[in-house]
Amino acid sequence: MASVLIESITKAYGLVPVLRSVSLSIADGEFLTLLGPSGCGKSTLLRILAGLEVQDAGSVSIGERIVDGVRPKRRDIAMVFQSYALYPHMSVASNIALPLRMRRLSALQRLPLIGRLLPGTTQIAADIGMEVSRTAKSLGIGQLLSRKPGQLSGGQRQRVAVGRAMVRHPAVFLMDEPLSNLDAKLRVQLRAEIKELHQRLGVTFIYVTHDQAEAMTLSDRVAVMLEGELLQVAPPQSIYSDPDNRRVAEFIGSPKINLLDGVMRERGLIDVAGWTIQIEADALAGTPLSLGIRPEALYLAEHAGQGVLTGSVRMVEHMGSDLFVHLDLAGIDQPLIARLMAERAPHIAPGQTLHVGARPDRILLFTRDGRRLRREADSVRRYVAPLREAAG
Repeated sequence: MASVLIESITKAYGLVPVLRSVSLSIADGEFLTLLGPSGCGKSTLLRILAGLEVQDAGSVSIGERIVDGVRPKRRDIAMVFQSYALYPHMSVASNIALPLRMRRLSALQRLPLIGRLLPGTTQIAADIGMEVSRTAKSLGIGQLLSRKPGQLSGGQRQRVAVGRAMVRHPAVFLMDEPLSNLDAKLRVQLRAEIKELHQRLGVTFIYVTHDQAEAMTLSDRVAVMLEGELLQVAPPQSIYSDPDNRRVAEFIGSPKINLLDGVMRERGLIDVAGWTIQIEADALAGTPLSLGIRPEALYLAEHAGQGVLTGSVRMVEHMGSDLFVHLDLAGIDQPLIARLMAERAPHIAPGQTLHVGARPDRILLFTRDGRRLRREADSVRRYVAPLREAAG
């Protein structure tokens, strides 16, 4: 096991910047996810950690050792790729055993006929076989060792790729979108298996994905990346409920956060398209603000009034236990999306007039340039949340 330290990593392809002075510290045994959309630089950063790419500036340390310029096989890491990268002509057993054969057998011992006759080859091969068998059994693929990759399902291939990484006993696991080629049901299953694997091994995991569900369910911390920048690093719940800026708030969450432009009328009152809400905020009268409201923070109100928005239902998405209700509001271009419990709102239909309110303590405030405007209550939650997580 080992910690990982990334210091001011910069990378560009020609004139196109890919990573902009990224710095990150990952604790020994931590599961950290690099989360961001395609093209944000997360996979490039992972490849730099693996030694498959060279940074233009900055340094990488694994444990107590700076590994800049160290070859990938000398970094004590194992990587699982999105495409699995299995050898199609080799059996499952041979694919898993390959790292051990390359590490423990000499070039002569690996020769098909002569190698078997050399001293020690038989015993080393037997030890490798036992380790491969144990690893395959722990991943539930012990019965597949004689098959070729072409005879396996997507989930089975992914387990083989994970097994090949496991037998190396690396200090750090690197995973580059390992579940993106699988169907939704299998992704959920293997997501749980990866989490159990991390808990069992206790090894440092660095995981790359664009899938928020994977990041939120797997990680000890999530590092949100956009356009080559590291925007925020925090536990999953903090990333969701306490984003540092508007860009993080917009990226995290499905459906997306509702953003409404407003103006501070006087201390404690904000006007939003004819709607007045009372929120304590440290801003002068006339200051333009953006209000961020998560869809689940909205609730049905019986009638119009202060702090209540009234709109016409544009569309209803039935999601089983929940409804996603799209509301058209006067003076607001984008529809407001409310996430409501289906059993409490069974008869909502397009064209219906609806009143919704939002609890002031669930509303996030941003300046027009995207910075988070925190209130006193936000600061208290920001301090208390880590204490609760540590205690739990």
